[in-house]
Amino acid sequence: MKKIISLLLLVTLFCSCNEYQKALKTEDIAVKFEMATKLYDAGKYSKAIRIFEQIAPAYRGKPQAEKLFYMFAQSYYKTKQYYLAGYQFESFVSGYPKSEKIQEAAYLGAKSYSMLSPVYSLDQADTVKAIDKLQTFIDTYPNSEYLIEANVTVKALSEKIEKKVYENAKGYNTISDFKSAIVAFDNFIADYPGTTFKEDALFYKYDSAYQLAINSVPAKMQERLNVAVVAHSNLIKFDANTKYKKKADEMFARIEKDLQKFTK
Repeated sequence: MKKIISLLLLVTLFCSCNEYQKALKTEDIAVKFEMATKLYDAGKYSKAIRIFEQIAPAYRGKPQAEKLFYMFAQSYYKTKQYYLAGYQFESFVSGYPKSEKIQEAAYLGAKSYSMLSPVYSLDQADTVKAIDKLQTFIDTYPNSEYLIEANVTVKALSEKIEKKVYENAKGYNTISDFKSAIVAFDNFIADYPGTTFKEDALFYKYDSAYQLAINSVPAKMQERLNVAVVAHSNLIKFDANTKYKKKADEMFARIEKDLQKFTK
């Protein structure tokens, strides 16, 4: 019995493959469309894409075009070809503004760009583009069922950009370029006032000001110590019980001690 079942499966598979090859080679676009639809419905998106690519130009303007281009875009999305999916979904939205699939297509088009966003340490051009696409979707469809998910994604992408900018600023502190670190942290705090990295940025700005001050020549030390005092004050004002409190207080004790030299 098992041999019979296996044989039937092999025959079915062979016939299916043969049917697919015939569809690829035929000049009949209706046959191709039918086969591509079957493949799409069966979740065989890569095979469906090969046929969609063949017939897409011929179906523009035809009654079946809306269905075809929706399946085409979805097939790219399902196979994680996000550049192509984003392009196809945007073309679908532009070409079929009255489609019942318009919101889904607009959202998935924007989401496709978010899937291209790299880790924070790399160039964030795709992340910026994704935020722009998602924000356009949010503004266009404020009552969409996809709104919550879109907002969550925008927040995550925004935090990724913030982390990159923050880490760049922190990098100056790490290599002991304290002047550049202070400027970079000032810019970061001004540009992202609500950032989740604000406490860290305030501390490392303080640390940069502190390191610059205690390693200064005497002629510049008092002024730089006072800058560090202000930086410490800003950190404590933000959170009196900051996670950096112990280290910050130890540093501040050194600042006060060094400042006493200038009051005699």
